[in-house]
Amino acid sequence: MVPENRARGIIRPERHDAEALLSDIHQAVEFFAGLQFLVIGLSHLFQPMAWVEYFVLLRSKGRVGVFFEGFLLLGFGGLIVAFHNVWSGLPAVLTVVGWLQVLKGLVRFTLPQLGLKLYGRVRPERAWEFRWAGVFSLALGAFFTYLAFAP
Repeated sequence: MVPENRARGIIRPERHDAEALLSDIHQAVEFFAGLQFLVIGLSHLFQPMAWVEYFVLLRSKGRVGVFFEGFLLLGFGGLIVAFHNVWSGLPAVLTVVGWLQVLKGLVRFTLPQLGLKLYGRVRPERAWEFRWAGVFSLALGAFFTYLAFAP
């Protein structure tokens, strides 16, 4: 017999169905974050001068350039915290990273002069620093991808 609410077209998933859906969402966000960090990390390793040019361009736009980065940070972090609110075990690392991205976006929007000060440190002779950031990003990307597919 079909429950009355399903007969009317209202579908309320059973508890185990909701848990499976939530698990699928968490896995998708872990893979999304892993992919983002892997690609950005490779780019930092292989194209550090392009990153220097990117941040020099942002700096040349003043507060608007800082806001541009703020939108990227808030979008990425917001997606993570909205769909991956996990506070136990290894997956909590991604939730923390998401909140840190949101916080960094908040700082960009509310204190853009701090972003401009950071952009001022970016110079061609320091391009090698992006390679270290790339290694860190690759490590995070590998970790989040592992989380997405770990048993």
